[in-house]
Amino acid sequence: METILGIQSNFLGAATRRTTWKDSRVAILPVPFEQTVSYGKGTSRGPAGILRASAYVEFYDEETGRDVMRDVGIATLPPLRTGKKTGKAALDLIEARAAAIARSGKFLFSLGGEHTITQALVRGLIPAYRDLSILQIDAHSDLRQSYQGSPLSHACVMARICDFVEPRRIVQVGIRAQCEEEADFIRRKRITTLYAHQIRAGRPGAWMERALSKLSKHVYVSFDVDGLDPSIMPATGTPEPNGLFWDETMRFLKLVGSERTVIGCDVVEFSPLKGLHHADLAAAKLVSKMINYFVR
Repeated sequence: METILGIQSNFLGAATRRTTWKDSRVAILPVPFEQTVSYGKGTSRGPAGILRASAYVEFYDEETGRDVMRDVGIATLPPLRTGKKTGKAALDLIEARAAAIARSGKFLFSLGGEHTITQALVRGLIPAYRDLSILQIDAHSDLRQSYQGSPLSHACVMARICDFVEPRRIVQVGIRAQCEEEADFIRRKRITTLYAHQIRAGRPGAWMERALSKLSKHVYVSFDVDGLDPSIMPATGTPEPNGLFWDETMRFLKLVGSERTVIGCDVVEFSPLKGLHHADLAAAKLVSKMINYFVR
């Protein structure tokens, strides 16, 4: 039996009913991992910021008509701290935790922390889903082979995933910042990358159809909050203009959830800014909407 957080610190600030491990279909795993951020810092405070703000998000979703606590059940686990472990040792710990949760049959929703954690989370889930494709919503490609001397930097996370996932099964949405090395890697490995300028120039909704067509039956969704426009989400280390807006993002996530089987997901790179409450609430609402769309 897993230890879970109580009403003062769990997701949605919910009472014990439908937050127990036994009665919940979703497991929220906070992973306040921050070791390689390169500009704005604070991702280690991201999970706690999301959980704190989530107390002001309604259980009931007016769009889907669901009460997620009643219909799904959400257990919030204590934060997974890597202590003095760094690099591969820290990621191995995260991978093992993700694998154990997956074996329990729960839907794993991780709250980061920096984007580096995604490679460990995917490694923990992929043994049961050999056809797994990865949907990455992000401003950055994160396909560098090394950054600031580390191949395990947050800027390399998708390159590391390409070490064990066929690159053609990666779909990137909202990209608007990359180096030439990454652009060349995308062309050579035939990664599906939907750039922000293409989304804006194309037929409305066409990018959603293309992204969906490249996803296999089973999908892992990694949502870097800088994929959203800074007008919505300024609380992130490297905000980039021309990002995704709320309505189009929700429509896309809903489409993915209805047409594919999402087996796990994360929200990463959220860095709370003191006194800027709307960003905290937006991040918490994003998590709630993803649960509504992905967990049937």
